[in-house]
Amino acid sequence: MKGFRSFLYALARLFGDINAVKKGKVGKRVARRTAGRITGRGLGRIFK
Repeated sequence: MKGFRSFLYALARLFGDINAVKKGKVGKRVARRTAGRITGRGLGRIFK
């Protein structure tokens, strides 16, 4: 079941990317995703 959930999340991310391109907000989306990754890595190191 984990594979199906991963597929759904990937699909949602893809649709979000397409929507951002349509609305012209790609830069904002990329910045938020990058900030989220950096925050997630930092929290992962703190709460090992």
